[in-house]
Amino acid sequence: MQSDLLHLCNDLADIARPQALRFFRSANLVADSKVSTGFDPVTEADRATEQALRQAIADRRPDDSFAGEEFAATHGRSGLTWIVDPIDGTRGYLSGTPCWGVLIALADDEGPFLGVIDQPFIGERFVGGLGVATVSGPMGEFDLRTRQQSSLSQAILFSTFPEVGTPAERQAFERVSGQCRLTRYGMDCYAYALLAHGQIDLVIEAGLQAYDIAAPRAVIEAAGGIVTDWQGNPPGATGQVLAAGCAEMHAAALALLNSR
Repeated sequence: MQSDLLHLCNDLADIARPQALRFFRSANLVADSKVSTGFDPVTEADRATEQALRQAIADRRPDDSFAGEEFAATHGRSGLTWIVDPIDGTRGYLSGTPCWGVLIALADDEGPFLGVIDQPFIGERFVGGLGVATVSGPMGEFDLRTRQQSSLSQAILFSTFPEVGTPAERQAFERVSGQCRLTRYGMDCYAYALLAHGQIDLVIEAGLQAYDIAAPRAVIEAAGGIVTDWQGNPPGATGQVLAAGCAEMHAAALALLNSR
């Protein structure tokens, strides 16, 4: 059963890759905005990739539920739910950067237990769960392991947007950022992949949805890291995420996020 699910996750990522790549860096790519004010883009690539994944899962595991970003959820009876973000980092995708990715997770009542972060253009795939934590790509295949260093003063911190959440959330983020060695922005799901790979120490974000964090959470936890909200609970309704490579780093960041 476990090997079947791992195999299926890789098959699904293989199915998603050509759908995502056929629109990437295309001069004719059109982006619509999901909101009337501001810009929350969705493209043909988002829709086509999710439709391909939805159909593949329906064909192979018709009793499972499906929750994606672009279309209505479907409800099965197996107790398992596939959580998909077809293009995480659509703004980056539109800009031609290679830091977007396809996110695929499988969850039960306790949360996501298997996840894939796939970057079709780079050809890197991060898989975590069911006893596996690996990255494969141009440099070969390796086990994933988060960095086990506890000094916040030596930490590398990532977040997608400099304007993190609400003004209060931004202030809390800055308390952590001010103690870190380096803070960088704009990597979307790839930052979580780098954390699982042991390249960075922290990712702190706000305003996320379930499909943004389900796969990264599974991959990071499989690699030895910790993913919670800003109160130390499983990430969920608040949209806040604190991901860390080790318990000591997580505790230090959590304390600063909640200090006054």
